[in-house]
Amino acid sequence: MFNLLRVFAVVAALFGVALDCAFAQTWPAKSLRVVVPLTAGSATDVIPRIVFEQVSAQIGQSMVVENRTGGGGTIGALAVARAEADGYTILVHSNAHTIAPAVHANLGYDVVKDFAGITPLGNVPNVLVIAPSKGIKSIRELVARAKAAPGSTNYASGGTGTPPHLTAERFRVSAGFTGQHIPFRGAPEALTEVLTGRVDFYFSPIAPALPFIRDGRLIPLAVSSTKRSSALPDVLTTVEAGFADSDFDFYAGMWVPAKTPRAIVARLHAETVKALTNDTVQGKLKNMGVEPMIMMPEEFDKRVAAEVANAGVLAKAAGITAQ
Repeated sequence: MFNLLRVFAVVAALFGVALDCAFAQTWPAKSLRVVVPLTAGSATDVIPRIVFEQVSAQIGQSMVVENRTGGGGTIGALAVARAEADGYTILVHSNAHTIAPAVHANLGYDVVKDFAGITPLGNVPNVLVIAPSKGIKSIRELVARAKAAPGSTNYASGGTGTPPHLTAERFRVSAGFTGQHIPFRGAPEALTEVLTGRVDFYFSPIAPALPFIRDGRLIPLAVSSTKRSSALPDVLTTVEAGFADSDFDFYAGMWVPAKTPRAIVARLHAETVKALTNDTVQGKLKNMGVEPMIMMPEEFDKRVAAEVANAGVLAKAAGITAQ
């Protein structure tokens, strides 16, 4: 009886694989929905629009980007977690996705168990920007002024627990000053407040900040990535500026519901990598300061699990509690 049950199990598994492969052969038969849980114009919104224009041409189906904001990116992520696992609903999120369990209670989904990673779409260095009207021209000047008047310095983010927020907190803890965090809905709103001088500084994803840096309306004091940005090669990293353990990488990634057939996961990965290595796409991303960051699905899943585990430690150090 035991051997017979094992045979039935093997046959069922093989039948399931056969069904998945058959389904994948007819995919895609209609347009795909891409849920971006952040605001239009943010780096996490612009990157997939560039990449998926090319993917759409490759697969012969449209890919419709839907900005489903709210809850620090958790509302859109929940919608994808609950979507049918048929390869027609995709989540593109920043690594705020892996931070969410540390800062949001009762998510309604499990970041590790309810999603299957496809690949990161690119690493987007965060750049510390400040308005020229502040009269600060170096990161050390900023820290000195913040320390001289404890608690008086404020800093923007695109929401509590987002990568720009934790980037600022990691830097603040390393530099040893106190300040006030002011969250906004996304990069466009945060940049507006820094441009006007109402907020002192912001670790902005580099893409939306570059136009303002290039026309002199914002001053870049440092980048938070582990290495300098190719878009701002003369700007120091925070570690190079003398602030140990202040680096924090920010990326946009691509996920589908966990039970999506692996054959479709593999196809999505292959088509996306093909698009990411397209010369036109690479040129557009490079112009935005986006650095390549391609991973195999299994490798990406492992990274996500590790980041979820580490996020709790970072949130605790920053004094952020799940709410």
